[in-house]
Amino acid sequence: MIKMEQVIECQEVIDHLNVSQTNNSFDGRSCVTSLDGYEQEDVLPFSQIVLTVILALITLATLLSNAFVITTVYQTRKLHTPANYLIASLAFTDLLVSILVLPIAIVYTVTGKWTLGQIICDMWLSSDITCCTASILHLCVIALDRYWAITDAVEYTKKRTPKRAVVMIALVWVFSISISMPPLFWRQSKSEEIAVCSVNTDHVLYTVYSTVGAFYIPTLLLIALYGRIYVEARSRILKQSPKTTGKRLTKAHLITDSPGSSSVSSTNSRTPEMPSDAGSPVYLNQVKIKVSDALLEKKKIMAARERKATKTLGVILGAYIVCWLPFFIISLVMPICKDACWFHPAIFDFFNWLGYLNSLINPIIYTMSNEDFKQAFHKLINRFKCPS
Repeated sequence: MIKMEQVIECQEVIDHLNVSQTNNSFDGRSCVTSLDGYEQEDVLPFSQIVLTVILALITLATLLSNAFVITTVYQTRKLHTPANYLIASLAFTDLLVSILVLPIAIVYTVTGKWTLGQIICDMWLSSDITCCTASILHLCVIALDRYWAITDAVEYTKKRTPKRAVVMIALVWVFSISISMPPLFWRQSKSEEIAVCSVNTDHVLYTVYSTVGAFYIPTLLLIALYGRIYVEARSRILKQSPKTTGKRLTKAHLITDSPGSSSVSSTNSRTPEMPSDAGSPVYLNQVKIKVSDALLEKKKIMAARERKATKTLGVILGAYIVCWLPFFIISLVMPICKDACWFHPAIFDFFNWLGYLNSLINPIIYTMSNEDFKQAFHKLINRFKCPS
């Protein structure tokens, strides 16, 4: 919108010129030029329109994908397990990111200035830090749950209860809030309008505390856990890899003591010796029977699942580091080097949205790598397509 104050001022000047022609050098063109400038500022360039569409699509995809994960877990009884409760909680956290954080981030990124006031700024920053930190910590909790399930399967099966999952989720949110709250205590309310909404980087100790607590420690924990999980899964694959493939051959011997009676015995030896009694002749017939090795097939399936799980862990860790590492490097470096370091605002926005993108990637990775999730997901989609 054109600023109405400027229109009124220009109209007053023009009216004055119509009444008094004492100043012939001024004909009001400066006012027209000024108004044209405001009109041009009000119309978004094509690049900003494209940017708005892209960011809006990312936000919508993040919202829908995480909502589908939550709905799938809720409606599929087979998925009602502590491990899947953690995944559903991660999806809920990423859903909050798409609702509370991303819409305002679109406006702020596209316009390049903050126009929503101090209170909304504080609320938005708190939501941003809390939800993004909680999303990262959920990845740690899921990795920890899988680590215990692999390294201490027997004992952890007894401890792996819904109540334990709820406690782990609660700890994630408590720690996330503890990272987002401190800036609210030293932020001073300003009567004038603010043009920038960002965390105050003058408090270097808080910056170190927040970045280390929200990213660097969780990242080291994830690398350590996934490293141990990879080693354990690899050892299981090697143990379960069969030395021989195919079917085993077992010899079955049909022993006939008399024309009216018979018995069957089996052995793995190639040339069995069968004793015979002098009083009653024994008739021996050898028959080779193919017996499918169910145990061998089961081991093959388990080994394949372990390989797939190992690849999934690598994708999860790689996507997480690619999305969040650039943002947290800048966040830690900027307050330390201050004026010596300068980054273009567009670079900071790009890295910020790259981190937000992780909330879209999480549900895709976890659902596409889990057969139970994929089947339940397809059933849910078909239910929406064909309501009955």
